Amino acid sequence: MTPPHAATTAPICPLWRRLIALVYDQLAVLAIVMVVGYLCQRLTGGGVVTDDGHVHIAWWYQPLQGAVISAYFLASWLRGGQTLGMRPWRIRLTTGSGHALSLSQALVRLLVAAAPLLLLALAPWLGVRGALWAAAIAWALWFGMAAFDPRQRALHDRVAGTELRRLG
Repeated sequence: MTPPHAATTAPICPLWRRLIALVYDQLAVLAIVMVVGYLCQRLTGGGVVTDDGHVHIAWWYQPLQGAVISAYFLASWLRGGQTLGMRPWRIRLTTGSGHALSLSQALVRLLVAAAPLLLLALAPWLGVRGALWAAAIAWALWFGMAAFDPRQRALHDRVAGTELRRLG
């Protein structure tokens, strides 16, 4: 693990680099969703999704997926400050002073970063396409803040008091 003083002198991670790492993380999240979905289907005998003319998903399935994905990010940030997507791009998440995140900082970062997902609840009024666009625009604003922040922090980093640094 990098000593705290080395992390504060490490260069700030540019926005493009963190976005590419996020694409890598989306692949990890997709794999997690697929494994959890498969296990749920096997354990329930195919009862997660039913089709009686209308597709119905078990009430507990989406919260379970959200909890497992959240656990992936929290465990990665708290255990070394790197997700799978951050490792090949040599990026580490730290506090502003270069220390490891606390659980409360990681939770705040997760909740603020995931907040645009709440816009998907607008689908009954905006339609699925409109709700997806609303969430995408919100995330563009979240990450767009990094273009104006001197330390390249997105909204969730500013709120949580964290930042991304390049390693070596």
